[in-house]
Amino acid sequence: MKVEQIYTKCLAQGSYYIESNGEAAVIDPLRDVSHYLDLAKKSKSKIKYVFETHFHADFISGHLTLSNLTGAKIVFGPKADPSYPAVIAEDNQVFEFGDISLTALHTPGHTLESTSYLLKDNNGTEQAIFTGDTLFLGDVGIPDVAQRYRGLSKEDLAGTLYDSVNTKIKPLSDNILVYPAHGAGSACGKNMMKETVDTLKNQKKINYALNGSFTKQGFIEKLTDNLPEPPSYFPHNVRMNQQGYDDLSEIIKKSNKPLSVYEFENLANDKKIKIVDVRHQDEFAKGHVPNSIFIGLDGGFAPWVGSVLSDVQQPILLVVDDGRVEEAITRLSRVGFDNVKGFLRGGFNSWVKANKKVEKIETILATEFENNLNINSSNVFDVRKLTEYQSEHVLNSINIPLNNISNFISDFKKEGSHYIHCAGGYRSMIANSILKQHGIHNLTDIVGGFSSIKKTKIETTEYICPTTL
Repeated sequence: MKVEQIYTKCLAQGSYYIESNGEAAVIDPLRDVSHYLDLAKKSKSKIKYVFETHFHADFISGHLTLSNLTGAKIVFGPKADPSYPAVIAEDNQVFEFGDISLTALHTPGHTLESTSYLLKDNNGTEQAIFTGDTLFLGDVGIPDVAQRYRGLSKEDLAGTLYDSVNTKIKPLSDNILVYPAHGAGSACGKNMMKETVDTLKNQKKINYALNGSFTKQGFIEKLTDNLPEPPSYFPHNVRMNQQGYDDLSEIIKKSNKPLSVYEFENLANDKKIKIVDVRHQDEFAKGHVPNSIFIGLDGGFAPWVGSVLSDVQQPILLVVDDGRVEEAITRLSRVGFDNVKGFLRGGFNSWVKANKKVEKIETILATEFENNLNINSSNVFDVRKLTEYQSEHVLNSINIPLNNISNFISDFKKEGSHYIHCAGGYRSMIANSILKQHGIHNLTDIVGGFSSIKKTKIETTEYICPTTL
């Protein structure tokens, strides 16, 4: 028996390839399915099933593509209603492949169709549980209000989730492994651990959903307190996962279109089109195409694309380094953004060589920031999450989380200087690019963000552990 976790850091998402005696199953696959096919080919195994824990909101699954290519049956849990052929499992239904099995355990709460899958070996011994977004390490999935269930509140879903975790998962053997669909950084939970696998025994000790810390009502209140609104692209992703989508190969064929500077500029004149620059933030700061938005490939690319662009139908032009075009298109498609119109041939250098207008972002080292006596701390903007800011921040700085920055443009006056920072420099550059699009140009990015600031003598608030907030 072989269990392989395929973890994608950008999405903080875990999918799984399970193999036994010439047959295999995949759980929650990515849209780009080549890795699962390669694993099966290497061991000469046939992929028999593709299991989905629920209709995902934060990424597009590869279940349809994988099924079309291999003949594997798609399996959802009870109450799922896909628009394509699939097996809708009954609670406790067993699916055998090779000499092992997966048992569908209906665990609603995150969504109504949420289902966990219990792995048993050839002796029928429980080995692992694949919990989807029901149970994370150190946390649980938030009630998925993106699906807008009629007649059900977030409190109703939270209560259902409490029952699922305590009646379906907690009674299982201590020694089994817990494999969740997400880890730290995902928008599907509040405070997940950075680890991506753990024993159920340890989770029963440390996870508030399992260790008896809360009554059902207390759990509901904790889970729904300060529950953020889901990103606007979430319902679109749910719909694509439920109703179907184009194969990634077709998306790449359509989108991988090199454009001359002239062609690129002509298309960019259409105000409906967004120019997305996916290079490193340092390169973007040195120079970029006017009105472009920075969302670098070497950071939390996909979730920020979803949060910043919002509309999955948004037409996109790419500024991307040579050799990374297909990667950029693929990673956009993982969150349902399939409408790429092409990319700037020759990259940003071709724009410069054509003597086109170039814009820049002013930057300052944390040490320079420290020594600049003219800095007014009231003009220091921290674009990290609220919990990060509450944990520790520059004294008198203003917190405007990146995912909400477009609602606070008026806070950035056109006079004076504004110093922008995040934790390490990635999110602050996204913020700078958004602000410039709104006509705010008196911006200076603090290189290295709060991590660099902490190495100086700049006054900060007393540190508070985020888990206590």
